[in-house]
Amino acid sequence: MQKLTFEKTSPEAVGVPGESVIRFTKRLSARRIPMHSLLLMRHDRLFFEGYYAPCKADTLHRMFSISKSFTYIAVALLAEEGKLSLDDPIVRHFPEKLPEQVHPWIAAMTIKDMLMMRSCHAATTYKLNPDADWVESYFTTPPTHPAGTLFHYDTSAPHTLCALVEKMTGLSMLDYLKKKLAPLGLSEESYMVRDPFGVSMGGSGLVALPMDMLKFGYFIAHKGLVLGRQLLSASYIDMAVSHLSDTCVTAPVPSEAQGYGMQFWRSAHNGYTCYGMGGQLIIFLPDYDLICVTTADTQDVQGGNQQIYDALYEEILPYIQDNVLPDSPETSLLLEETSSRLRLEPLQGSRTSDIADKVNGKTFFVRTGTPGSVSGFENFTIRFERTLDGQDVGTLSFLHRQRPCSLRFGLGNMQTGTFPLYNLHYAASGTWLPDGTFYIMAHIIDSYVGSVHFQLAFGKDDLTVFLRKKEESLFQEFNGHLYCTP
Repeated sequence: MQKLTFEKTSPEAVGVPGESVIRFTKRLSARRIPMHSLLLMRHDRLFFEGYYAPCKADTLHRMFSISKSFTYIAVALLAEEGKLSLDDPIVRHFPEKLPEQVHPWIAAMTIKDMLMMRSCHAATTYKLNPDADWVESYFTTPPTHPAGTLFHYDTSAPHTLCALVEKMTGLSMLDYLKKKLAPLGLSEESYMVRDPFGVSMGGSGLVALPMDMLKFGYFIAHKGLVLGRQLLSASYIDMAVSHLSDTCVTAPVPSEAQGYGMQFWRSAHNGYTCYGMGGQLIIFLPDYDLICVTTADTQDVQGGNQQIYDALYEEILPYIQDNVLPDSPETSLLLEETSSRLRLEPLQGSRTSDIADKVNGKTFFVRTGTPGSVSGFENFTIRFERTLDGQDVGTLSFLHRQRPCSLRFGLGNMQTGTFPLYNLHYAASGTWLPDGTFYIMAHIIDSYVGSVHFQLAFGKDDLTVFLRKKEESLFQEFNGHLYCTP
């Protein structure tokens, strides 16, 4: 079977000045947005493809709420097959999950209500008790309002619908989609994280390649028509990307205030978006015939997602032309150099300190029972060295519940490895701050995406450690303070 591929071309060949793409990347870099990938396509031709080291084209990435758009397509495919109707009350499909007395607002809620984020729940139900059945929680949690009335972002709705897809098909939802959308050629290694009860996390669990997102974007932009085959009726996609709900009342940033369809967001410039936490985006701008795919980790950057939108809107859109632009060998070279130099930026600051020699290799033991201490950590040792190739690097070693752990970091450079306790890939750097403390930031780049932060304050003969994590569900032990002595 023929699989979807994209022709690569220069920006100028599709009416985009190469300089605007360079400005786009430089703007995000200057504002220290932790980008992981950037793909730009116009007129179905890929005119920029960049990956921020250590991320590569074949690096699987958690796509978070982009998963919701995939769930919609799976539900729409089942509807087109006649196996369900969007007007079905959801309780009809889960009699085994219902309590003895079903609240009438839950009983009346339809699949369409859930897809529109107009369920009777104002928040994600399974977060109230993650140890209880996530799908069952959707039917047992007391509702806050009648379904179909108000937009409230609720990740348990697509999770429950994903469970429905898997119940009806006997397949994991992603395997079902790979089968039904086979011409897209979604990567074999892509998968979905499952909840504790074995259901794929249809609201946030997709782990895939950036190119998978571009292929999915092509499928949506072409209203289901791929390589001459109509994989899904255009009417389902038209409905999903239309403005069905207003979101301005609850939206925290402008990019989320433009409206909502069915598991797709509306966006500025008559666009729509598959929107995932942390900068996972498929931005569709039909008036420009442009698709922008990004992966990133903006969770620790105030308004980070909005900055990606703004860079696209201000650095590229105003300069797009309808006609082919003249090629510029000089610009092509600069663009190639820009792409090759993309990377996660190490922390800025000093690589040296008078304190470094005094604490290098010294072990500090955690004083248990001190106010505010987090549990499990027993000691810390930091070491600094210079490699044969002249890079300044270090290692933070610690004992956690009798388990030896170490975290490699660079000073002025990034070091990669496997994050202790979690077996997840990371890239880390460190720096001496002006106040004399040492700061390490580790970017988690794996099936979970986030960051873990260490701030070490060395006293005359003691050490205070501040731990902070910015990640949705893991790394709970990396939050709080520790007081240590030799």
